[in-house]
Amino acid sequence: MMSRPIGFAQEDRALAYLQKQGLHLIIRNFSCKLGEIDLIMRDSLNKLIFVEVRYRGTQHYGGSAASVSRGKQIRLVRTANWYLRAHYPCHPPLCRFDVVAINGDNESDFNWIKNAFYS
Repeated sequence: MMSRPIGFAQEDRALAYLQKQGLHLIIRNFSCKLGEIDLIMRDSLNKLIFVEVRYRGTQHYGGSAASVSRGKQIRLVRTANWYLRAHYPCHPPLCRFDVVAINGDNESDFNWIKNAFYS
C-alpha cells in the first residue's frame, strides 16, 4: 500500500496536469460516509468531473488503470451521488468519471481516461 505523502504528491501532479488541460478544481479529497473522491473538477462546459487518481511505480499486475476495480467504481459513484444530492439538490449538472493513471515519474507516464466508467 502506498504511503499518504506519496499519494498526496501524485494527486498534486494529477491536479497540475488537469489544470494545464483547462479543468478547474472544485474540491480536493471530498469524503463522506460512503467514500472519498480525489478531485472534483469542472470543465469549460460546466460539467462536473469526478477524478480518481491512481499511481503505480511499475506496470506489474496491470498498472494503475487496472487497479480501479468494479467495487471501487461503485463506491465512487455512490460518493458522487451523495455529493450531487448535497450540493445540487434540484438541478444536478452533467458529470462524468475520469481516471488519471500514473505509471511513473514523467508527465509522459500520465494516462487521462475520460469517461472511464459510467454510473
